[in-house]
Amino acid sequence: MKKHNFNAGPSILPREVIEKTAQAILDYNGSGLSLMEISHRAKDFQPVVDEAIALFKELLHIPDGYSVLFLGGGASMEFCMVPYNFLEKKAAYLNTGTWAKKAIKEAKAFGEVVEVASSEAENFTYIPKAFTVPEDVDYFHITTNNTIYGTELHDDLNVNVPMVADMSSDIFSRPIDVSKYICIYGGAQKNLAPAGVTFVIVRNDALGKVSRHIPTMLNYQTHVDKGSMFNTPPVVPIYAALQTLRWIKKEGGVEEMQRRAKERAELLYAEIDRNKLFRGTVCKEDRSLMNICFVMNDEYKDLEAEFLKFATDHGMVGIKGHRSVGGFRASCYNAMALESVKALVACMQEFEKLH
Repeated sequence: MKKHNFNAGPSILPREVIEKTAQAILDYNGSGLSLMEISHRAKDFQPVVDEAIALFKELLHIPDGYSVLFLGGGASMEFCMVPYNFLEKKAAYLNTGTWAKKAIKEAKAFGEVVEVASSEAENFTYIPKAFTVPEDVDYFHITTNNTIYGTELHDDLNVNVPMVADMSSDIFSRPIDVSKYICIYGGAQKNLAPAGVTFVIVRNDALGKVSRHIPTMLNYQTHVDKGSMFNTPPVVPIYAALQTLRWIKKEGGVEEMQRRAKERAELLYAEIDRNKLFRGTVCKEDRSLMNICFVMNDEYKDLEAEFLKFATDHGMVGIKGHRSVGGFRASCYNAMALESVKALVACMQEFEKLH
């Protein structure tokens, strides 16, 4: 039976990315050595980093004056690295979910934090709209896609201050105007690579503005100066990321990824809205294209465990909702085939007929 991987992360990757990475782990470039055991400073690995950076810049149309970094620690490390490097006096944050709250908590250790708006009172079921960002802040931080609650910012915001964005789960799924941001970061394990590498896009002239001492490893400038090679980088995830970036380019770029994302999401949301057993959990205009969350309608709540087993038995993997939300979550990242979404829809329809 075919498995359909809806895991939220680590998540689905293109099959060819997995196969090419697996081959390199067995024998890298015919060297007789595994990718896992070569030096990160080997002459045939540096081109991997160089090409990955070049493809980042090409696919996202990153303007001159920005650096692309490959670091460790996940997005959670960036929650403190961002204020360490950019927060001198005051920063603004938009609270749209669990990860935004974690970022806010870390930032408060470095200066004043203004929470410009929050949807927490409504269990993060929408993206706040009517808010004002103070003009005297060092930066405004947003989380563009909320994996747990299934909401997403579909366009770049227009504000008069520098922006920072956590794009862990929707990077490369839509075009973005990088020039609006001084920093974009994310864990790679949702739309780019296996867990273990974090990408950071940073505007070079935004660095060096804070008066505090920054520990060497937490200073973006350290990694800009050394091209992500200050210490041993996560070699295997970077190699896999390169394969994914090549795949995105071959498939038609970020614009094509966005078209596919909309096609998948429209199909699944249409079934959620039609099927009498289910309902969506968030405001329709803020529905995520990456993490599609839904629950049983109240009168069918007692069927939740039964549907989860039914779907699992039909090859659906990872559709259980996050423990803080419940219900179901179908994560539809770039590598997700439309065929898998159709299979889930068919599964929902079959279950409806049984009840």
